[in-house]
Amino acid sequence: MEPLSHRGLPRLSWIDTLYSNFNYGADEYDAEGNEEPKALPEGSETMPYIDESPTMSPQLSARNQESGDGVSPTPTDGLGTGVDAGKGLEMRKLVLSGFLASEEIYINQLEALLLPMKPLKATATTSQPVLTLQQIETIFYKIQDIYEIHKEFYDSLCPKVQQWDSNVTMGHLFQKLASQLGVYKAFVDNYKIALETAEKCSQSNYQFQKISEELKVKGPKDSKESHTSVTMEALLYKPIDRVTRSTLVLHDLLKHTPADHPDYPLLQDALRISQNFLSSINEDIDPRRTAVTTPKGETRQLVKDGFLVELSEGSRKLRHVFLFTDVLLCAKLKKTAVGKHQQYDCKWYVPLADLVFPSPEESEHCPQVHVIPDHELEDMKMKISAIKSEVQKEKANKGQSRAIERLKKKMFENEFWLLLNSPAIPFRIHNRNGKSYLFLLSSDYERSEWREAIQKLQKKDLQAFVLSSVELQVLTGSCFKLRTVHNIPVTSNKDDDESPGLYGFLHVIVHSAKGFKQSANLYCTLEVDSFGYFVSKAKTRVFRDTTEPQWNEEFEIELEGSQSLRILCYEKCYDKTKLNKDNNEIVDKIMGKGQIQLDPQAVQTKNWHMDVIEMNGIKVEFSMKFTSRDMSLKRTPSKKQTGVFGVKISVVTKRERSKVPYIVRQCIEEVEKRGIEEVGIYRISGVATDIQALKAVFDANNKDILVMLSDMDINAIAGTLKLYFRELPEPLLTDRLYPAFMEGIALSDPAAKENCMMHLLRSLPDPNLITFLFLLEHLKRVAEKEPINKMSLHNLATVFGPTLLRPSEGESKGHLTLASDIWSHDVMAQVQVLLYYLQHPPISFTELKRNTLYFSTDV
Repeated sequence: MEPLSHRGLPRLSWIDTLYSNFNYGADEYDAEGNEEPKALPEGSETMPYIDESPTMSPQLSARNQESGDGVSPTPTDGLGTGVDAGKGLEMRKLVLSGFLASEEIYINQLEALLLPMKPLKATATTSQPVLTLQQIETIFYKIQDIYEIHKEFYDSLCPKVQQWDSNVTMGHLFQKLASQLGVYKAFVDNYKIALETAEKCSQSNYQFQKISEELKVKGPKDSKESHTSVTMEALLYKPIDRVTRSTLVLHDLLKHTPADHPDYPLLQDALRISQNFLSSINEDIDPRRTAVTTPKGETRQLVKDGFLVELSEGSRKLRHVFLFTDVLLCAKLKKTAVGKHQQYDCKWYVPLADLVFPSPEESEHCPQVHVIPDHELEDMKMKISAIKSEVQKEKANKGQSRAIERLKKKMFENEFWLLLNSPAIPFRIHNRNGKSYLFLLSSDYERSEWREAIQKLQKKDLQAFVLSSVELQVLTGSCFKLRTVHNIPVTSNKDDDESPGLYGFLHVIVHSAKGFKQSANLYCTLEVDSFGYFVSKAKTRVFRDTTEPQWNEEFEIELEGSQSLRILCYEKCYDKTKLNKDNNEIVDKIMGKGQIQLDPQAVQTKNWHMDVIEMNGIKVEFSMKFTSRDMSLKRTPSKKQTGVFGVKISVVTKRERSKVPYIVRQCIEEVEKRGIEEVGIYRISGVATDIQALKAVFDANNKDILVMLSDMDINAIAGTLKLYFRELPEPLLTDRLYPAFMEGIALSDPAAKENCMMHLLRSLPDPNLITFLFLLEHLKRVAEKEPINKMSLHNLATVFGPTLLRPSEGESKGHLTLASDIWSHDVMAQVQVLLYYLQHPPISFTELKRNTLYFSTDV
C-alpha cells in the first residue's frame, strides 16, 4: 500500500517557502569554537555520558576524565586568591566571551526549533492538519519559555562583555538564569515522550518528516556561511546539553573570579542551584550512548563502566566492566600490534535478569580473600614516590626523554601492581545458573555505586536471554567506542601539569545531617584517595535513634597526594547474626554517599570553609580547612611552662619526678586496657573536641583526669597521645640527630646499620630515650593484636614515624620543595626508622647504656 502521506494530500506552500527569508551560517560550533556535527544520531560519540555523582555536572565529570583539566566541581571560599588577579580577570573575560558566542548559537538553535511551530499550529485547526494541537504541544513543550529566558539573558550579558570593565558585575544574571531551571525540569520530564511523538509523526506524515529532517539553523554573526541543516531530534537534545554547559562555565568563571569580587558569592549560588538541579535530573536521563539492539528489539544503553579487580582462579586480574541496561559484561583489552585498532575480549557476561547478590549468610561460605600485608603496599608506595622524585630531578636537569620514559614505565608497572593488590573489599555477584564472580574494591563507596546501579535497572521488566556468538561479538566490539572511563586510574597516566594532589593535614568537622525519613542509629565515615585508591580515614560516633544527628566532631586526616574527600552516611546494624560474615564485608546500611574535589586553592586558607554535601535526599553539613605538611612541621613551644603540651620532655619529667611523662603513661595504660583490640587504633582519628578537652585537663593537671579518661572514646585518647608527641618543642628523637637517623637507615650493610642505629639511641637524652623505649614496647603489644585491630607494625610506624622523627624547620626547607616529594623522601625514611626499632628484639635501657663505653665516637 502506498504511504498515507503520498495519497493525494495537498502539498502546503508554506513548507516550501518557510526558510526563504533567512541568512544562515554553515557550521555549528560549540562553546570552545570547535566544529560540531550537523546531526547527533543515536550512538554518536558526542552524546554526553550522564554521571551519577551528586556533586559534579555530567559533562564535567566526563570531560575531566578525558582532558584532566583539573577544574574543581565544588568551588569554595578563597578561590582565586592565589592567582594573579589581573590574569584571572583577563581569563574571566575570555570565558564570558566564549560563553556568549555559544549562547548566540543556542538561541539560533531554539529559534530554528520554534520556526515551524506557528505554521503547524495554523494548520492544526484546518480540515487537513499536519499535526494535532496536542502533538504540537508535546513536541515543542517549553521550548518557547526556554528561548525567552536565554534571549533575555543574552541581551543583558552581551553589552557587559562587549564594553568590558573588570569591576562590572554579572553574577546576578547567572543567578537569575539558574533560578529558572525549573523550566528545564519540565522539559526533561517531557523529553522522552516528545522524541517518541516526533518519531511517530514522522513515520505517519511525510510533510512533518521533511520538516523534522532539515531544520535550518542560523550561523554565528561572523560566520561566512549562512545556515546549517540539523534534525529535529538533534535540536530537541540541545536544552539537556545546555544545562551541563552552563554549569561548566560557572566552574570556569569561579576559577577566575577573585574571592573578594562582588560576583563571587552570586556565581557560587548559581553553581549550587545548577548542581542540585543536575543531581535531580541525572536519574531521569539515560545516556544515549549506543544503538546496540537487545533480543527484545529495544535499544541497549551503556549505564556505567570502570576498571575493577577480579579474583579469578585465585589470582587478581584487572577487568573493564560494562553495565548495560540489561546485561553486565566483563572484558579485557586484547593485545594488538602498534597502530592497530584496540578491541575488548569478553571474559563473561550475566543478563541482569539472572544476576543476584549473595546474602551475608551465603558470603560466609565463599572463599576468603587473601589480603596483601600493609607493609608490602607501603613499600610499593615508597618505590613509586622515589621514582616520582627521580622523574622530577631528570626534568629539572633537562635530562634525556628516554631516561624519563624508562622511569615512567617503571612507575606505571609499580602503580599497576598497587592497583591490583590494594583492593580488599569483596563485591560478589551470582548468576542464577550457579556461576559466581568476585571483584575486589578499595572502598565501600564503589561497591554501593555498582550495586545501586544494577538494582535500579533490575526494577524494570527484564528478560533472561543468551547472546549468540555474533551478538556477543557486536556488543563487545561496541565497548571500545562506548566506554566513558578511558584510562587505568594510575598517576603515571596524568599530564605533568595536572594537580599532584594535597600533602599535609585536612581538618574536617562533620556537623549534622538532615533528610532521614525515619529514626535510625547513624554515623559517617570519611575517605580520601591515596595512590589511586580510597582509604577510610575517620568515623563519627553513632548518633542513636534520630532523624537529625548532630555529631559536631572534628577529625584530622593525613593526605598523601589526595584530590578527593568522600563522606558516607551509614545506619548502624546491631544484629549480631549479621556481623563479620566476610573478611571486609560492611553490613551496616549505606544511607547516602557524596564526594567533593579538594581544590588546593580553595582548601589552603587559614579559615574554616563550611559546605553541604547532598546524598540521596540527605544533606550532610561539614566544614574543612587544610594545613600543608611544611606548615605542620612548625612547632610552637608553650609559653607557660606549667603544662605538658609544647613543653620540653626533660622539663616535664623533672617536674613530675618521673622517667616517662604522666600523660604518656596514662594514655598508653588506657589504650591497653580497652582499646588494644579496637580496629584502626591510632589510625582512625579521634574527635578533635574530645582531644582538646583531654589536652586541657592534662595541662591543668586536673584531679579528674582518670575519671575523664575512663569515660572518653578510646580514639580520642589515642589522638591525645599522638598530639602530645606532635606538639613537643622538638621531636622525641631530636632535631640534632635527625640527619644521622636519615643516614643510618639508608645503610645497606646490616651490621653497620645495627651499630649506627643503636648508637643513635644511646645519644638521645635519657628522658627521650626512656619514653621512646616505653612507647616502642606498647606499639609492639598493639601489633600483636593485628588479626583483630588490623594495625601491623608497619601501620603503626606510618602513624608515629613522622611524629617522633621530623626535620627541624630550617632542615625541612631543603627537603620539602616539591609537593609530590614531601611524602617521598623524608616521610618514607621516618617510617622506616621507627619500623626498624619496632622489628628489633627488645631494647633495654640498661643494656644500651652499659654499651656506651664501647661506642664513644661522635655522631
